Amino acid sequence: MLWLTVILCAALALASASGCGNNRTVFVPEDSPMRLGPNTSARVWIRVDGSKEWVLSGNKVPLPEGWYVVPSSYVEETEK
Repeated sequence: MLWLTVILCAALALASASGCGNNRTVFVPEDSPMRLGPNTSARVWIRVDGSKEWVLSGNKVPLPEGWYVVPSSYVEETEK
């Protein structure tokens, strides 16, 4: 009976702690640019050899703090 009580208390503690993290996802509307925070890295889309097609990088790339991230509507595509 003691083990059952211990297991129940541990399960309740874990269930309560799972909602206390500092990670939070928020949808950013199309009209709102963002700035990158510290230690940001991501896979990025690049153009290889002046190609018109975008290719997703195979690895994550470190991105400098302070760079802006904007929706594609902010960027005017130019034909080469």
